[in-house]
Amino acid sequence: MDSLTQIALGSAVTVAVMGRRTRVGRAVAWGAVAGTLPDLDALVSHGDALLDMVRHRAETHGLVLLALFAPLMGALVARWHGEQALWRRWSLALGLALVTHPLLDWMTVYGTQLLQPFSDRPYGVGSVFVVDPLYTLPLIVGVVVAWRRGADARGLRWNALGLLLSTAYLGWGVAAQAHVERLARASLAREGVVAQRVLVTPAPLQSVVWRVVALPDDPADDRFHEAHVSLADAWVDPARPLRWHVAARGVALLQRHAQAAPVARLSAFTDGFVKLQRTADGHLWLTDLRMGQEPDYVFRFDLGPEATVGRIPVTQQGLRGEIGPMAGWLWARMRGLDVPPPGLTR
Repeated sequence: MDSLTQIALGSAVTVAVMGRRTRVGRAVAWGAVAGTLPDLDALVSHGDALLDMVRHRAETHGLVLLALFAPLMGALVARWHGEQALWRRWSLALGLALVTHPLLDWMTVYGTQLLQPFSDRPYGVGSVFVVDPLYTLPLIVGVVVAWRRGADARGLRWNALGLLLSTAYLGWGVAAQAHVERLARASLAREGVVAQRVLVTPAPLQSVVWRVVALPDDPADDRFHEAHVSLADAWVDPARPLRWHVAARGVALLQRHAQAAPVARLSAFTDGFVKLQRTADGHLWLTDLRMGQEPDYVFRFDLGPEATVGRIPVTQQGLRGEIGPMAGWLWARMRGLDVPPPGLTR
C-alpha cells in the first residue's frame, strides 16, 4: 500500500495497543515510524530495474524478521522516553505496527515475500488497490481524533472504530473479488475459453470496478483475455455479457527466452502473468500484466536487443493512461455504463 496508508495503519495500531499508558502523540509518532520502516528497502538499488521490483517487499517484509526486531525497537523506544516499565507493551505495539505493514501489502496484487528469509515466494491476494481512500480515511480520522482528544476514552473509541471499519473494508474486498471471479469464470465458460489462471483485481482507487485477466490452459495459446466488471452492472443490465478483449502474450518469444534471467524472474514473480514483445528497433519488452490494463502497464521492462537478453541491465519504462479519460471511464463503469477502457479506444 501507499506510504500514507501504512503510516496511518501503524499509528492506529500503536495507539490502540498503548491506550493511555503513554502520550498519544508519542504513540502516533512511533507507530508511523514502525509503519514506514519495512518500505525503506525501496531505497536500496540492486543495479537493475527488474531486480529492484522483485526485491522490494522482501527481507524487510518477512514476518519472522519483523517479529524478532520488535522487542529491540520496543526496548529502545521505552528507554528513550524513560518508560522502561512499558518496554513489553511498546514491543507489542510496535511489533503489531511492523507486521501489519506486510500483511496489508499482502492484500494487494504486487507480491509480498512474507516468509523471508526461509522462502522468496511472493504472496498477493489482490483484493484491494495499492491506493484506496475508503480504506485509508477511517484510519486517519480515528488517529486524528484520538490525538486531538489526548487519548481519552472517546478518542480511543474513534481510533478503534477506524481500525474496525478499515478491516471490514478489506473483508468486503475479498468477498467482492470472489463474486467477480465467479462471474468471470462463468462468462469464460460460455465463451468456450478454458482458463488456466484467472486474476481479479480492483481498478484504481475503489472496489466497485474490477479487472479480470485470464490465461489460457493451453501453453501454446498466445492469447490472454481481459475484461472489466462493475458491481453496478447487475443493477443496470443483468443480462449484459462481459466485454472481453483479447491480446497476444508473445508465447513464442517467452518460450524462446524462458531461461533468460529477467524473463524467468518476472514470470516466477507474477505466476506467469507476463507478455513479451519485440519492437521495431529489435528490443524485447517484458510486461507485468497484473498492474495496469491493456495497453498501459506500470511495470514494463526493456530487455535490450534480443541477442543480449539477460546479459545487460534491464531498464523500466511504464506506460500510464491519461488521468482525465481514465477517471471519466472509471466513473462511468462505477455507474454500470458499458464503456470500453480509454486505452482500447485510442
